[in-house]
Amino acid sequence: MTQLHVRAPEGAVAEFVLLPGDPNRASRIADTFLDDVVRYNDHRQLLGYTGTYRGLRVSVQATGMGCPSLAIVTEELIRLGATTLVRVGTAGIISDRVRPGELIVATGSVANDGTTRQYLRGAAYAPVADHAILRALEDAGHAAGTPPHVGLIQTEDAFYATAPDDVPELRSRGVLAIEMEASALFLIAALRGVRAGCALVASNHIGDPEFVPQAVLDAGVQAMTHMTLEAGLALASQEVHQ
Repeated sequence: MTQLHVRAPEGAVAEFVLLPGDPNRASRIADTFLDDVVRYNDHRQLLGYTGTYRGLRVSVQATGMGCPSLAIVTEELIRLGATTLVRVGTAGIISDRVRPGELIVATGSVANDGTTRQYLRGAAYAPVADHAILRALEDAGHAAGTPPHVGLIQTEDAFYATAPDDVPELRSRGVLAIEMEASALFLIAALRGVRAGCALVASNHIGDPEFVPQAVLDAGVQAMTHMTLEAGLALASQEVHQ
């Protein structure tokens, strides 16, 4: 056992890692997109896989829901050799410019969570994505015909706390959508000297009485994953030519 929660052997985790919250999504990504897949972790259902995508070594690691769980997983992945981490998840819509199933690339996240406050001892901070990852994601989305919305998101601890009455104020601040993990990912990456990004599929508008049809969400996840893996290829190419 090399880590307490991500019990991967040394060398099992790739430098480039996709981070879905849902373990079932981790399995689907590995089965659908990767070749020569090996599962390296199933402890606590934090399913982790490593394979290749068009020759690029890639890991897909479930984080569970929320910043506390993601923080544990991210810290351990970095100890295991991960250097580029990209969250691939879903988000509730705030902006009236975003429609269900569309893609979002986060430039930064409003840290409305307790994990970042504990790491920072309450100090003010602005968790932002790595610029190279951000650009690679945006370029890959445009190249695939699925251009993402690019901008600010908000990270929260309480899934049901934000109500429709909260939306106008958040919208006025430029928040595109709300999710539950990105602020901790961006902060930990900065503290540990690695790079991180966040790609999301827009699900429902906050307060919608029904969930978006599963087919719409599935198509968005497919497009988001393809965009992220293509971005990984571009980033690897940039490193080779530096």
